Amino acid sequence: MTSQATPEEPAERAPSDETKPQVARDVRGDDGARPAPASAPAPAPVSGARPATDTAAVDAAVERSLHVFDTTLRDGAQREGINLSVADKLTIARHLDDFGVGFIEGGWPGANPRDTEFFARAREEIAFRNAQLVAFGATRRAGGRAADDLQVKALLDSGAPVVTLVAKAHDRHVELALRTTLDENIEMVRDTVSHLRAQGRRVFVDCEHFFDGYAANPAYAKAVVRAASEAGADVVVLCDTNGGMLPAQIQAVTATVLADTGARLGIHAQDDTGCAVANTLAAVDAGATHVQCTANGYGERVGNANLFPVVAALELKYGRTVLPEGALAEMTRISHAIAEVVNLTPSTHQPYVGVSAFAHKAGLHASAIKVDPDLYQHIDPELVGNRIRMLVSDMAGRASIELKGKELGIDLGDDRALVGRVVERVKERELAGYSYEAADASFELLLRDELRRGGTDGAGTGDGAPARFFRVESWRAITENRPDGTHANEATVKLWAKGERILATAEGNGPVNALDRALRVALERIYPQLAKFELRDYKVRILEGRSGTDSTTRVLISTGDGEGEWSTVGVAENVIAASWCALEDAYTYGLLRAGVEPAE
Repeated sequence: MTSQATPEEPAERAPSDETKPQVARDVRGDDGARPAPASAPAPAPVSGARPATDTAAVDAAVERSLHVFDTTLRDGAQREGINLSVADKLTIARHLDDFGVGFIEGGWPGANPRDTEFFARAREEIAFRNAQLVAFGATRRAGGRAADDLQVKALLDSGAPVVTLVAKAHDRHVELALRTTLDENIEMVRDTVSHLRAQGRRVFVDCEHFFDGYAANPAYAKAVVRAASEAGADVVVLCDTNGGMLPAQIQAVTATVLADTGARLGIHAQDDTGCAVANTLAAVDAGATHVQCTANGYGERVGNANLFPVVAALELKYGRTVLPEGALAEMTRISHAIAEVVNLTPSTHQPYVGVSAFAHKAGLHASAIKVDPDLYQHIDPELVGNRIRMLVSDMAGRASIELKGKELGIDLGDDRALVGRVVERVKERELAGYSYEAADASFELLLRDELRRGGTDGAGTGDGAPARFFRVESWRAITENRPDGTHANEATVKLWAKGERILATAEGNGPVNALDRALRVALERIYPQLAKFELRDYKVRILEGRSGTDSTTRVLISTGDGEGEWSTVGVAENVIAASWCALEDAYTYGLLRAGVEPAE
């Protein structure tokens, strides 16, 4: 979590030279019990806010015993490579509300035009069903009054019913960054919280650098917590801003602060030690009832506590109800949808929601899963909207092949000879450089080819025969180096389809693209379904064991048709030939899934 600057003021809000203190007093001692909190003013109506369609549902969501607070739109947006438009933020807010989080922190109104516009549009365009919108900002300027502070006014003008204030809890930060006294910093917290409460806003206070500040001066850190709570803050959030804490430290400090202040505590953990999720749960173990997270762990540096593992742990491991009924099963979809909006590839190995989270490769695992999936899975993947996947590789045994066939909708029955042939063929091809772990379409074509060849009696089953839509006579690709330094790429394909010999030539921005276009030119008249096919991803790997230009090459291609996506693999002595193998499988499988009858 970092401070952001408003247009009028620097991020660290320093007083003028006339009011800047010459000496900062160290507030220590008084570790006793918190005095009775002052009564907060009665909330006034929030003007300009569009009411949610189901107020009761929102109230139920945010008043659960444990708050789920999402800060993807503010803290998550600080990740390198993420640049959200207002439309992007509105889309993500809808996804988060669908998921059922209690609070969505939308940004810092007044800090930049984009965040100001977001709050204005969110009031008009989103009828939140589960979440309340939160505006983020800072305590008032040192030496001033909250009622006169422009950035505090911007928080009110946003129309958000909840405000999160960032406050300094580390004495060194108060003295060096804010350049004010420790007492004035506490008064800044009291004044700003009280003013916002008087205006009808619910207030959370983020105590920035809390755990580092507690290590340096525990009495002062706790004094800031008390001040925020006594002024009317609903939750005081202990922030591991630098992300350097470990779970045992988080749990011990949170428990002590809770006992000594009586405030309702929350946790905000950065992931610099790789412990943000564990630290968040450690704080819950110690009594925190408010967790701040970001979708997919997005955030500055290495990120924040990941919303999805935290929520899954609370629901499935702790038995805490923190989402509406049925929402947990949407978790994988929501995770991937948000990744699509921020234009980052979803992490395949992310806990719970990654495509590899319930993928099994080793034959020993597959054999056990065939008996009982729970033997090698900590939960049923369907609980979080994911699914079990069997990976086919040279480590595969009979059980892996049988389960993978079942996953693809192909019943191998009890034909041990057939399964044995598939296992051996997979191992032979992977020895040659093929990899079927990420190429399900190519594996299904291989499996169907073995079915065509026959079962134990070698007669063939007649089921699932491989789709052969065309027969290739030859192909070639030419790259011409021109005097001006540019390159021309041309490909020619000769093939047979439905008894017709076809010759097609096309140009492209590279030899592989030229081959792809030539194949389309040759076949689209006969198979118009190809017009929907689109190459989505293309990966090349030079395999180990060879050197230089004599290496074997593996190509993985992902293709889509607007309704789904499939991956194919090709291996050859050069990248063009390997690409052709993958392209041929991609077209064959695509026509097969489109329901086209084989022609050859």
